Amino acid sequence: MGRSGISAWKREGDGATPTGHLPLRGLWYRADKMRAPRTFLPVRATRKDDLWVDAPGDRNYNRPVRAPCAASHEKMWRDDDLYDYVVELGWNDAPRIAGRGSAIFMHLARPGFTPTEGCVALRRRDMERLLPLLGPETVLVVR
Repeated sequence: MGRSGISAWKREGDGATPTGHLPLRGLWYRADKMRAPRTFLPVRATRKDDLWVDAPGDRNYNRPVRAPCAASHEKMWRDDDLYDYVVELGWNDAPRIAGRGSAIFMHLARPGFTPTEGCVALRRRDMERLLPLLGPETVLVVR
């Protein structure tokens, strides 16, 4: 979970994981490292120029974009393994509200399960066991 724990009042940059019922929007994966995993989620291979805008004042706030992008953003293609699998969680996306938090994902955990910036992190083997069971009707409940 996030470095600030779980919050019902999620704000951009607060390090909290938002509480609520978060639908699963889709899966991103690193095709240079693995084959497309089995899942019922929509799947896309991450590209080197994939970014996620986290600047509340930008028109693409809390949306994926391609580089170049002048606004503050998260790189979806990382040098570490954390984003080898990224499940896009439906947080602040329908509708998007500036400053309510962006780039809330379920991704792989760091060694030792150090806190995230607000995402949910799993062991690789747990993610790989879950992916075949997940679909667009799946909802992650964070309390």
